[in-house]
Amino acid sequence: MNNFLLVGLFVISAALVIYSLWPGLGDGKDAIKRRMTGRSGSAVANIRKQAKESVARRVLNSVAPLAVRPVMPTNVEEMSKLRIRMAQAGIRAENAPTAFLASKTVVGIALAAAGILYCWAKGSAIGQGVGITMVCAGVGFLAPNLWLTMAISKRGEKIRNGLADVLDLLVISVESGLGLDAAFQRVGDEMKLVHPALSEELQLVTLESQMGIPRSEALTNFTTRTGIMETQSLVAIINQAERFGTSIARALRNQSDALRIKRRQKAEERAQQTTVKLMAPLILFIFPAILVVLAGPAGLKMAESLKSTPGLQ
Repeated sequence: MNNFLLVGLFVISAALVIYSLWPGLGDGKDAIKRRMTGRSGSAVANIRKQAKESVARRVLNSVAPLAVRPVMPTNVEEMSKLRIRMAQAGIRAENAPTAFLASKTVVGIALAAAGILYCWAKGSAIGQGVGITMVCAGVGFLAPNLWLTMAISKRGEKIRNGLADVLDLLVISVESGLGLDAAFQRVGDEMKLVHPALSEELQLVTLESQMGIPRSEALTNFTTRTGIMETQSLVAIINQAERFGTSIARALRNQSDALRIKRRQKAEERAQQTTVKLMAPLILFIFPAILVVLAGPAGLKMAESLKSTPGLQ
């Protein structure tokens, strides 16, 4: 009964944390979409925003300053790095860093409380209970960092997989007579359903260019938001083509071919690793079952024959 109680406490605490933090982390994407569609200042959007505001959001806004205080970065550089990591994960809400830092404290305290309840239910010694509580608190403190790293990796993989297709459309757009900025805007609109993460980044590049930011700076911000090497090489090739006056369409075509070759080589590498990765489940799960099916009847017959032998009784 105590085990079921502890599992229930873990599930309830995790659900409450996720429910309270999710609205704050999701506003960034919604705000960007509203800006792109031109409805950010409409009265209907404001009414919907007020209607969707939940009690958990208000509690988070009141508790967040207290929860952030123990883990607040000591300088502006660390806070800027955190914002960049949040942008690489696709989270651009204004209060996203505050919610993320608050989640570290909240999850750490929740898991520490769960560890205390576990030790109390088991009747553990004081030293063992302190150790388990500290381990639980450390895991809860590091869990948001692990989640953020996984989100950055997943989004970077999506952008990496869609970059070759986007470059093909860019080549077609540039060769058809569009400028590079217009090509970015057109490709960003066309790739919304296929590669939404990359489409969003291209639209942000277009918005920055329309706001008067130089194209090289907008592309540099694009590489910072994505955080992958492929976009850095792409931006370097575009900047060199503009600087030396070479054909941008040819440079984009060569880069697209290189990305496709690299993607195919990575797929072949993963296919070759499949044999090695299958060894562990084969040895641990499949081979014992086959051994029981094949050798089990023979073993039972041998045991029965040994029991029926008079000299061995």
